[in-house]
Amino acid sequence: MSTSDTTPIRIMTVDDHPLFREGIRALIAPQPDMQLVAEACSCAEAVAMFRQHRPDITLLDLRLPDRDGLAALADIREYYPAARVIILTTYTGDVHAVRAFKAGASGYLLKGMLRMYLLDTIRTVHSGQRRIAPEIASQIAEHAVDTPLTPREVDILKHVASGNANKLVARKLSISEETVKAHMKSILSKLSANDRTHAVTIAMRRGFLDLH
Repeated sequence: MSTSDTTPIRIMTVDDHPLFREGIRALIAPQPDMQLVAEACSCAEAVAMFRQHRPDITLLDLRLPDRDGLAALADIREYYPAARVIILTTYTGDVHAVRAFKAGASGYLLKGMLRMYLLDTIRTVHSGQRRIAPEIASQIAEHAVDTPLTPREVDILKHVASGNANKLVARKLSISEETVKAHMKSILSKLSANDRTHAVTIAMRRGFLDLH
């Protein structure tokens, strides 16, 4: 198909690192069927720029300085439910990816694999399909039948990750120490973890915990 009579795919990129945005610009510039129409470096700017330019595809980082990238995704899709957003991230965890797709993302790619997958992913998502990095897809498949951690278990694990003993966790969450121990037993089982430290490591890798 000739691209001369085809409207280019209009793209916006959202990332707070100028060098990363420059890399995206360099990948897109030679493509006759793509046009970079806007760049943003925060959630607030992303929403404002989306309203102004209404891009066909938005490339969105999960970690932004003002808010989580999924907050920008939610705001954009509330304004324009048909928005097609591809998450670009360093997070390899299956939980992060599932959360993004549930929030309405159309694609999920690791930043380290952009040269291999980005352009094809943009075209695929623009055609109305979804795309996910093979590495993430395999993790989602691996954990598809796992019982997820409950919000309370995640809260407890966050406190444990901060170095708090069961007694202090119980005090902070206004529950009994026995309840904390019961939750920890459940957490270890669900994550197939050997101990508390192992559980925290697994939870961070998969995306249950996002410690700043």
